[in-house]
Amino acid sequence: MSSSSQSLELLFSFLSRSYATAETNFFKIPGSAVVARYVQSSHQNDPGRTLLELILIIFAIRTLLQSRTRSDQSGKHFIKFDKKEIDELVDEWQPEPLGQPLTPEEQAHLASVPVIVGPTGPKPKLASGKTVINLASYNFTGLAGNEEIKSTAVDTLKKYGLGSCGPPGFYGTQDVHMQLEKDIADFLGTEAAILYSQAFSTISSVIPAFGKRGDVIVADRGANFAIQKGLQISRCTIRWYDHNDMDSLEHVLETVEKERRKRRGPLTRRFIVTEGIFDHDGSMSDLPKLVEIKKKYKYRLILDESISFGSVGRTGRGLTELYNVPASEVDMLVGSVATGLASCGGFCAGSHVVVNHQRINGTSFVFSASMPAALSVAASEGISILRNTPSILTTLQENIRAVRAILDRVDCITIPSHPASATIHLQIRWPTLQLPMGTTSSPGKPSNPLSVKPRDPPQFNVEVEEKLLQDIVEEALAQGVMITRAKRLRDQELIDVRPSIRLAITAALSRKDCEKAASVVKAAFVKVIGKRR
Repeated sequence: MSSSSQSLELLFSFLSRSYATAETNFFKIPGSAVVARYVQSSHQNDPGRTLLELILIIFAIRTLLQSRTRSDQSGKHFIKFDKKEIDELVDEWQPEPLGQPLTPEEQAHLASVPVIVGPTGPKPKLASGKTVINLASYNFTGLAGNEEIKSTAVDTLKKYGLGSCGPPGFYGTQDVHMQLEKDIADFLGTEAAILYSQAFSTISSVIPAFGKRGDVIVADRGANFAIQKGLQISRCTIRWYDHNDMDSLEHVLETVEKERRKRRGPLTRRFIVTEGIFDHDGSMSDLPKLVEIKKKYKYRLILDESISFGSVGRTGRGLTELYNVPASEVDMLVGSVATGLASCGGFCAGSHVVVNHQRINGTSFVFSASMPAALSVAASEGISILRNTPSILTTLQENIRAVRAILDRVDCITIPSHPASATIHLQIRWPTLQLPMGTTSSPGKPSNPLSVKPRDPPQFNVEVEEKLLQDIVEEALAQGVMITRAKRLRDQELIDVRPSIRLAITAALSRKDCEKAASVVKAAFVKVIGKRR
């Protein structure tokens, strides 16, 4: 009996020394104290969880140690082919096509796309040899082809080379990128700005950088495709308000707050997402009202100024300058360097906190290569030109008014765009085609905020209208004016947008050229639509 007790004492003494040695060695490992505190608190609060975690650890170790493949090494269950049978099977195999074949309509549209020879600009030369007036390209302030910008870009190209060859967070950031960020922030009047190398992915990265699962985003139903992608990636709770309707926005914000109080949910991050000038129809947001509403309901405002930056305001600063609203009132101000400054990429301007957060969490910023140095310098030079030559924006607005003065009076054209918008959308007026109109419901009943579909969606025939608009485009091109249909991804966008022709007005053309182009577009509408009567 005494010998067995002595053996147990020796065993316990050995186990005690082993445990003390293991504990001493464990706590020598960096971070071991954190793990020990976690295990201790977890076991005290929920002992069953400790057992479950231990089982999971054992299962993970077993999975890592076991063989990844359990194939039969003998090969007795495999079918053996000789060389002739293998060759026959290879010859018979037909790979699936990577994409669906184009329809005859799509092939015809591709064949009708004009090809520009040489640089683009207000009057480019086509492959056919004809010189046309260009109302299809985004060149609002005429910076494309500017000789000062070209000269500066060439010098930069010789000094820095072509590409940055890396993301900004690694080795892709150069001094010219930092200078452009500073120039944009100073130009807009914000604390800081961050550059993205693709304009489309800017807003679709900004939204999920801040909005996460459980947060609330209230978005305009007419938001562009890039915003739609950002909303989907964010996995936030999305609520929709009617297109550019401030009363509907307030109603939705009140509904969201009532729902939260009803379920006694916690306060989460909340955002309003909209555009300055809408890409779909050229309408303009009421920025002062947006700022008033976001302060009243304590939301953050994400404003996409991809179209309005570089096209409205005394010097092209966008809606903040047009409405005399401080840029600091907009929490995240997003714009396009490609559209507004005839370069490439996009930006997000705001506070230092907003900008620095994106340098870690903005997916497009982290994983995309920086824009070429030459294009960064070209954008900085463009800002300098806009700052020092406000007459450019004056000329642009005069050209917009000249075009609108002609097209507003055409019976077969509807223009939903704002009078100051440099993108003018031309839609076919419904009564002209005698197509079925949407049923009119009783006013006052709001749309469902849970659905992106409005309560009374407009009724239109996409196939018929797009064919007619394409005929108008081709007729105008034959008369020396290059215009384009507003292209849509019909199977991917959340809502169907009514087909339209999109005119991009530029300050690089004279008033006489703009009036001539507008007259050609008017004649093309009258000729094509007249055949339908």
